[in-house]
Amino acid sequence: MSMAVSQSLVRHLWLKMGADTVFYREAGPDDGPVLLLPHGYPCSSYAYRNLIPRLSGDWRLIAPDFPGCGYSDTPPDFAYGFDGYAAFLERFCRALGVERFALYLHDFGSQIGLRLAIRQPARILGLIIQNGDIYEDQLGPKYAPLQAYFRDPTPEAKLALGHAVSREGFRDEFLNQLQDEHADLIPPDLWELHWSLMTPQRREIAVDLIARLKDNLGWFPRYQAYLREQQPPTLIVWGTNDGYMPAGAAEAYRRDLPGADLHLFEGGHWLLETHLEDVAPLIGGFLSGIQQPRA
Repeated sequence: MSMAVSQSLVRHLWLKMGADTVFYREAGPDDGPVLLLPHGYPCSSYAYRNLIPRLSGDWRLIAPDFPGCGYSDTPPDFAYGFDGYAAFLERFCRALGVERFALYLHDFGSQIGLRLAIRQPARILGLIIQNGDIYEDQLGPKYAPLQAYFRDPTPEAKLALGHAVSREGFRDEFLNQLQDEHADLIPPDLWELHWSLMTPQRREIAVDLIARLKDNLGWFPRYQAYLREQQPPTLIVWGTNDGYMPAGAAEAYRRDLPGADLHLFEGGHWLLETHLEDVAPLIGGFLSGIQQPRA
């Protein structure tokens, strides 16, 4: 006898987009308002595995793996870059029949998501921003090696960037100078899983993307202008022990979004691993405040 599956349970799905297959996680009612959860580097939709079931009572939560990440295909002809990923999100939403949505912005997913928002501002119900930097004057000390490459982008310097795309490099990205009490909450599954999914092609893609981050800095004023002009409802939840994006990177959003609801925590870049019990109710309350009637 078949039984209905609880809407709070996470479904693990594959979507055919042309010749390529995209993996995504989903929970919640099919006719509910949508929260879109693009992931950051070096992660995948796995980052949201614990958050999704906490929020799926009224909302439809959708978290895709970008092409070349997680369990999605790695098509050879995909435009691996911020514009390419933003265009992918637009096609992905269209394929699922999603017209309007709230956006979770984290890590490089923040810049990808903001490019999507800039394309069609009317589609955005609201923003949840978590350790996603768009203010160049607030970049943390861990950006120093990358900034040195920006000043002198030689082939040798680019080769050195590749050292970060390794098992130890991934471990460092996920632990990211956390104190022991919080580091113990970061499961090794994060770096072991994502390193196990790395192929030579994916490694080359990752290094190229890191090297092209300088071009993304030129978009920072455009992201800021979007926020300043559109004033989307915004919740900011931030782990301050982040060598890339310290507390100042969160507080800088108030320059353009003075009404944003800002909450700082002692956790780090992967706040959903260390402070889920604190963060999930804040996100749930925020979503309740911007909830649209079901279709």
